[in-house]
Amino acid sequence: MQITWYGHSCFLIKTSIGKRILIDPFDNNLGYENVFPKCDLITFSHNHFDTSYLNTTNNTTKLINQTGIFDMNYIKIEGFNSFHDKCNGHKRGSNIIYIFKEDKYTLCHLGHLGHIPSSSILENLKNIDILLIPIDGNFTLNGFEATKLCKLISPKYIIPMNYKTNKTSLNLDDPKNFILSQKYVKKINSNILDTSNLNPNYEPECILLKCP
Repeated sequence: MQITWYGHSCFLIKTSIGKRILIDPFDNNLGYENVFPKCDLITFSHNHFDTSYLNTTNNTTKLINQTGIFDMNYIKIEGFNSFHDKCNGHKRGSNIIYIFKEDKYTLCHLGHLGHIPSSSILENLKNIDILLIPIDGNFTLNGFEATKLCKLISPKYIIPMNYKTNKTSLNLDDPKNFILSQKYVKKINSNILDTSNLNPNYEPECILLKCP
């Protein structure tokens, strides 16, 4: 599996057989480039401008933007309802947590999660290999809350997302508080991670991808 970070909460997953899944693509207002390739599948965690953009290359691509179980043969996806805030969605609406299961790895993208999920949701997040977690602090979890959630889920690898970089003017926290709370941190000089290069530790490892 290959994971490419486009910035914000947008990732491209390339499976072992070459299928492409695009997660939370954004429009051109964020500051990041959004020239996304032709994909086999797209998922939206919610319908805001920064997570639900379809370019002309992908306007006929299969879209998943709801909860449930979806078996695509090359990957199994399960979506769980959650919220974009701590007020049961009354402030910013709902959010979908997606779990992607391939042959070797299980990846979880938390979308723009704004709260610690219920115990029933957390039960479904066990045995996650790679956790993509928002840490912006103003629209989603902050660094300390994200750290607490990581301890509850206990994935093998953690990739923070949705934080302040020099590419975006959004009012987001930088990743400092989250990174300082992590025991093992590895900085990668690329926005692309090949899972074949991963070597699991006894404790979760935070992987900081390069800003695209």
